Amino acid sequence: MAHDILIVDDEPDIRALIEGILSDEGYQTRQAANSDQAIAAFKARRPSLVILDIWLQNSRLDGLGILAALHGEEPRVPCVMISGHGTIETAVQAIQNGAYDFIEKPFKSDRLLLVIARALEASRLQRENSELRLRAGGEADLVGISVPMTQLRQAIDRVAPTGSRVLISGPAGSGKEVTARMLHARSRRADGPFVALNCATLAPSRFEEELFGVEAGSDPAGQPRRAGVLERAHGGTLLLDEVADMPLETQGKIVRALQEQGFVRIGGAQRVTVDVRVIATTNRDLQAEIAGGRFREDLYYRLAVVPLKIPPLRERREDIPALARHFMKRSGDTSGMASRELSEDALAAMQAYEWPGNVRELRNLIDWLLIMAPGDAREPIRPDMLPPHVGASAPAVLKLDRSSEIMTLPLREARELFERQYLEAQLLRFGGNISRTAAFVGMERSALHRKLKFLGVHAEDRAPAAAAGG
Repeated sequence: MAHDILIVDDEPDIRALIEGILSDEGYQTRQAANSDQAIAAFKARRPSLVILDIWLQNSRLDGLGILAALHGEEPRVPCVMISGHGTIETAVQAIQNGAYDFIEKPFKSDRLLLVIARALEASRLQRENSELRLRAGGEADLVGISVPMTQLRQAIDRVAPTGSRVLISGPAGSGKEVTARMLHARSRRADGPFVALNCATLAPSRFEEELFGVEAGSDPAGQPRRAGVLERAHGGTLLLDEVADMPLETQGKIVRALQEQGFVRIGGAQRVTVDVRVIATTNRDLQAEIAGGRFREDLYYRLAVVPLKIPPLRERREDIPALARHFMKRSGDTSGMASRELSEDALAAMQAYEWPGNVRELRNLIDWLLIMAPGDAREPIRPDMLPPHVGASAPAVLKLDRSSEIMTLPLREARELFERQYLEAQLLRFGGNISRTAAFVGMERSALHRKLKFLGVHAEDRAPAAAAGG
């Protein structure tokens, strides 16, 4: 998406010259001739960068005064100062007051473009660093080789560049926010901000001020203007996390804001226009919420331009080994502890568990194992080291205290008991998929079918369900 640059200069010829240079490079521009116009334009829509003349005729404030006013509104917007009467002292004062750089008139277009490019890049890096500090430890990609994950990644690659609104549904902890971040990172807005609003944790009384912001009071120093998430996400992506928790009254107002791409801050009168891509997530059935009168149908159809569905972890058990090893490495890197190997039997036990907390629960379990599992760090983690609630779901063949049963049986019965438990465990690992189970255990598919029938093991040959809808 093109950067929006506000040009503030009292000379129309200079404004036109700068606009021509920037337009040729693909930038979007707006103009202001004095401080009142500049501040009004800034409040109407936050620009990516401001080019600001220091000496302005017929203006209530000079450039340094405008700089202070703009940074009082939003200190992270870079400002490049220009002047035909500049001195070293003026340049130093401008930079000390928060300007990114200072350029003397007449300036060369190459010099101006270089400074602008550097200022925009510095602003992007500052924003990314702030976000990384807030989201330390967050996932940046979906891990897994299952059919649902492969299809979901393909859907993300198709949808991300389009700019369409996306509704991501799936159970808690399944990776909805990771999916939203991937959509942003692969979009044309990747250089813009990614702002998240968690609707599930926000008090109902605070929704509108968080969305739309609050206008400054009569005493701006005591009650400064505060930008809402729609304004902060201008030029980027806004994530409405667990959107079903948004109050009905607010739902109506967000519908209007999405339709008009604009809003009025709480306590204000001036309309703010924004360009924001909205991605929403939910762990509820929104059609049922609509039928129950708890969610607006018009908002649903505005958000669900492209619906994506993320399956629970229990429906993609073949991804658990890759996820567990990924989290083990990440946990070790983060904590400074040596990561541990996960035995195949431990992974099989994990694949047998239902994971009500989905991927988030698996990640927490791996963090716990790295700290609490007994034994030396060089010793692989075995099934008996898993927490009781996870180990209890392990197939009988993995429970060492059951192995004594085999010793009381004749060879043929013991072999059949082992084969039955072994194949039940492998079927569980691969979600009942006969072809994948056969490939893993080294049997022909038809031979495995006969063996299961002989052993009395019921197996429903099925492939995993698709992950993306729409």
